[in-house]
Amino acid sequence: MSRIIKLEVNGRVVEDLVPDNLLLVDYLRERLALTGTKMGCDGGECGACTVLIDGVARLSCITLAVAADGCAVETIEGQAPGGRLSPLQRAFHEHLGTQCGFCTPGMIMAAESLLRANPDPSEAEIREALGGNLCRCTGYVKIIRSVRAAAEAMA
Repeated sequence: MSRIIKLEVNGRVVEDLVPDNLLLVDYLRERLALTGTKMGCDGGECGACTVLIDGVARLSCITLAVAADGCAVETIEGQAPGGRLSPLQRAFHEHLGTQCGFCTPGMIMAAESLLRANPDPSEAEIREALGGNLCRCTGYVKIIRSVRAAAEAMA
């Protein structure tokens, strides 16, 4: 079965007919060509597919597209309006918070959710917020440093 959903994706209203079993990650990547959201583990274990749904970090690989009906969805592409890096993206770049870059969109989206709720998080709070996001390239030190730098820049 299929149904019509209406959602706001990165500030743009989208209305579409989708199968009831279509995952949000597949909808974003295949239908909307928003390929910054990555499919890593396909089971909600790595965080590479993290997006914001109504401002809250959610794993799009275990969220059905129909579950986002009526919601505002934000992907990594929506974080750079007009092509300008957000403070968080800039901090990841300047503080070397990325290595291969595969996990970076999910890390940034999880950190964005944290910073919206808590603009001055402690290192422990940053670690907790990013606890569901795995990176195989770094020891997380530069990622945490990047989030801390973004928080300071946005203060």
